[in-house]
Amino acid sequence: MIFLIVVINIVTFCVYALDKNRAQNSEFRISERTLLLLAALGGALGAYLGMNIFRHKTQHAKFRIFVPAMLVVQVALLMYIAFC
Repeated sequence: MIFLIVVINIVTFCVYALDKNRAQNSEFRISERTLLLLAALGGALGAYLGMNIFRHKTQHAKFRIFVPAMLVVQVALLMYIAFC
């Protein structure tokens, strides 16, 4: 299970980096829906790091609210699973 969490977060981080690169080069973008879905599917830490390291989607309210909220939920779930 830990392996899957690590993988989804690495993938999410890389997708945020790719979308930032595409934005800078005026190329076809990855949809916001996909970026948020990756965060919701367990990649909230990767999304949060990608947003802050690449300064990507940090001005969008839905990202500023949803990604940290998902991170809190995912950490709480992991703690619950680990200690119960």
